[in-house]
Amino acid sequence: MSNNFIKIRGARVNNLKNIDIDIPRDKFIVITGLSGSGKSSLAFDTLYAEGQRRYVESLSSYARQFVGLMDKPDVDLIEGLPPAVSIDQRSVSHNPRSTVGTITEIYDYLRLIYAKIGVPHCPQCHKKLKKEKKKLFCPDGHFTRPELQPGDFSFNSSSGACTTCGGLGNKLEVDPELILNHNLSLAQGAVKPWTHYSSRNQHLLLEEVKKLGVRNNFDIDTPLKRLNTKQIEVLLQGDKDFEGVIANLERRYNETDSSYIHQKIGQYMQALPCPQCLGKRLKPEILAVQLEGESIHAIAEKNITNCHKFFVTLEKSAKFNERDKKIAAPIAKEIKRRLDFIKNVGLDYLNLNRSAHTLSGGEAQRLRLATQIGSALVGILYVLDEPSIGLHQKDNDKLIKTLKLLQNKGNTVIVVEHDEATILAADYVIDVGLGAGEYGGKIIFAGTPQNIKKDPRSLTGAYLSGRKTIQMSRDYRPGSGENISILGAKEHNLKNIDVHIPLGKFVAITGVSGSGKSTLMTDILANALTRHFYRAKTHPGEHRDIKGLDLIDKVIDIDQSPIGRTPRSNPATYTEVFTPIRDLFADITEAKVKGYKANHFSFNTVGGRCETCSGDGIIKIEMQFLPDIYIKCETCLGERYKKEVLEIKYRGKNIFQVLEMTVQEAMGFFKEEKNIRQKLQTLYDVGLGYIKLGQSSTTLSGGEAQRIKLATELSRQATGNTLYILDEPTTGLHFDDIKRLLEVLNKLVDKGNTVLIIEHNLDIIKSVDWIIDLGPEGGDKGGYLVACGTPQEIAKIKSSWTGKYLKKYF
Repeated sequence: MSNNFIKIRGARVNNLKNIDIDIPRDKFIVITGLSGSGKSSLAFDTLYAEGQRRYVESLSSYARQFVGLMDKPDVDLIEGLPPAVSIDQRSVSHNPRSTVGTITEIYDYLRLIYAKIGVPHCPQCHKKLKKEKKKLFCPDGHFTRPELQPGDFSFNSSSGACTTCGGLGNKLEVDPELILNHNLSLAQGAVKPWTHYSSRNQHLLLEEVKKLGVRNNFDIDTPLKRLNTKQIEVLLQGDKDFEGVIANLERRYNETDSSYIHQKIGQYMQALPCPQCLGKRLKPEILAVQLEGESIHAIAEKNITNCHKFFVTLEKSAKFNERDKKIAAPIAKEIKRRLDFIKNVGLDYLNLNRSAHTLSGGEAQRLRLATQIGSALVGILYVLDEPSIGLHQKDNDKLIKTLKLLQNKGNTVIVVEHDEATILAADYVIDVGLGAGEYGGKIIFAGTPQNIKKDPRSLTGAYLSGRKTIQMSRDYRPGSGENISILGAKEHNLKNIDVHIPLGKFVAITGVSGSGKSTLMTDILANALTRHFYRAKTHPGEHRDIKGLDLIDKVIDIDQSPIGRTPRSNPATYTEVFTPIRDLFADITEAKVKGYKANHFSFNTVGGRCETCSGDGIIKIEMQFLPDIYIKCETCLGERYKKEVLEIKYRGKNIFQVLEMTVQEAMGFFKEEKNIRQKLQTLYDVGLGYIKLGQSSTTLSGGEAQRIKLATELSRQATGNTLYILDEPTTGLHFDDIKRLLEVLNKLVDKGNTVLIIEHNLDIIKSVDWIIDLGPEGGDKGGYLVACGTPQEIAKIKSSWTGKYLKKYF
C-alpha cells in the first residue's frame, strides 16, 4: 500500500463491524453519520488512539511514567498512520489562572514586550520612573524597585501578582442574600450554613446570638421575617462583642481543615472583584508600566480585533527609538500572527483575559486549533470533533478555510462533523451507518462529496442531495399574546437592549459568535429565572428589569454539563428508569423467596453489589512506571453484582445484561412495561436510541448529556406553562436526528409551553415561530438587537447575517 493512504483492516472498536478502509493522507476528510453510528469510534478510539499509543511506546520507561498510556485499539492492522493530535471539546481547563492569553501564549509575548520597552511610572504620583544602576526610582522619592523582568508581569508569580488576591482577580465573599431563611427563627436554623456545623458549635453560636438579641431587642425564637432591617444588619455584620454571621462564615471557610465545612460554606459564597486590584490581578507598580499609554491589563482586556489594531499602531509609533523598534518588531509580529489565527477561527470577540473555564467546549477547541495552526508542525494527523459547534454560518465559512490551511501545510485533517457546508468542502467523506449503536458501525460510503449525493444507501447523501428534507411550517403559532420582557440588558457587550420573548411559541436567539446570545439567555434570563423560582445561588447579568416572570409556572434550563461527575452515574439512574426496572426484578418470585428488595439490584448500595469492586465491575491497579491500569474484577468478572443476584432473571436476562442493553434494545425488551417503555421512548425520541442504559456518564458528550436531561423532563408531567431553555440542542446531531428532535420540541410547544433556544443550525432556525437576532457582529460591534420576527420576515432583513443565510429557504 502506498504511503498516500492510512490503511485500516479489521477495526472492531466499540460498535465497528470489522471494517476495512483506506483513508487518503494529506487531505481534508469528514467522517459523518447518525449519532452513535461509530464515527468517534473510528476517528478517536481507533485512529487517534493508535497514533498516540505508538508515540508513547517510543518513549523511554522514565518518560512514560509521566504520560497516560492508551490501550491498543481492537484492530487487526493500521499502516501509514502519521503522529496524531486530537483537538476535542472536552478538555476545557478549569484552572482559574488559565486564560485565552496564557493558552495561546500571547500573554507570554505581552510580558516580554512590556518588560523590554514598557515605560514604568510611579504607582503613587504617576510620574515616569528614572533608571540608575539596574534600579528604577520615582523622581519624587515615592517608590523604588529593581529593573523589570517578564516574570513581573505574570499574575502567577509572586513578583507580579496582587498581594490581596494572589493574582486571581477576585475574592470569595459570603452572599448575604443566600444565607438566611427568613421563615425560620435562629433557634430553628435560620442561618442555613450553620446547620452544617457540629451540635457543639451551633450551641455556642446560639448563645452568642442570644446575647446579641438582648442588646438589640430580638430573641432567637422569633422568625427572621419579623425582625427589622437594623436587627438583620447587626446579625449579619455583628457588633463589638459578636463578629457577625458573615465574618464568622468567612473565617471558618478560611480556617477550617474540614473539606465538608469548606464545601458547604462555599455554596453560599460568591466571587467578587478583589478590592485591591479591582480584578486586574497585578500589583499597582506593574499596572503602572505603559505602552502607548496602556497597561498590560488594558491590552489583555481588549478583544482580539482591537488588540490586533493596537499592535499595528505600535509598530508605526514614532515614540520609540531605533533600539526599541528593533526589540519590539519581532515580538509584535508574533503577537499579530497568533491573533490572526484566533480571528480566522471565529473567536475575534474574545479578550486575552477571558478565563479558560468560561469558554464553551467549541470555543476551547477552536482556540487550540488556532494554536496548532501557529505551530510549524507538518505530517501530522489532526482529529477534530465537530469544530462547527457554536458557530454561525458566517463564522463557519472562515473555520473551513482555516482547516484547509492546516491541511495545505502538509497535514491530514479528519473532522467528525454533521454540518452541511463542512461536508461539501471536504476532499473525502466517510459515511458511517446504517443506524446507531448495534445497527451502525459499517462504512456506507467513502468518496467525494459529489458522489455521496448519488449513493442510494447513504442517509447523509439523501439529505445533501435534497431527496430527503427537514420540512418547515409557515403556519407560525400565535402564542399566548404575552411576553417575558428583558429591559435594559447591558451585561458584557449588550447595548442596553430591550428584548421581548413571546410565550407559547418556539423561539430562537440567533447571531454571529460573540454577538451576546449566551449573555442574554444564560447570564441574564436563565440566572434571573432560577433565582426567582428556586432561590438559586445565581447572579443575573446587568439589566434594568425583567417583566412577565409571573406568566410562567416554572423554568427548565437544560444545559450541556455532565449528568454526573462519577462513572457510577448513567442514563438509567439519571432518568430514573432504573427504579422501575429494579422494582420489576424485586417482584420476581425467586427474588421474593430470597428476600431481595429493589436495593439489592442497585450497584451503588451494599447488599446485591459485588463488594470486591464496590459495584464498579473493574479494579484499578497502580503501576509505578506505567499509567494505572484497569482490569475486570475477578470476583464478578466485570458484572458488578453478586453471583446470586445475577441468577434472578426477567425474560431470560439478569440485571447486568439489562444495563448493557441500548435504549432501542431495551424498548423492545420492556414493551409490556408501560412505565419503563415510556421513559425509554423519550430517550429514543431525542436521538439516543444507541446509548447503553448503564453507560458511564463520563463517556457521554455534552450534547448527549443535554438530550438525556431533555428526555428526563419530557417523561415528567408537564404543566403546560413551562419555559424550556436549551443552548444548541443540535450539538452532535445528524440531519435525521435533527428531524426527530424538532418533532419533540414542537410537541412541547403544542402543549402550551415556550421553548427558547440558542441555535446556529439553519434547519432548526427556519422551523421556529420567532427569531431574536443579535449582532450585527461579535464583541464590541455586537450586542444590538438586529431584528426580531418570523423566519420569513428575518430572511428579508438585509442587515441580518442570519437573514442572509435563511434567504435560500424562502
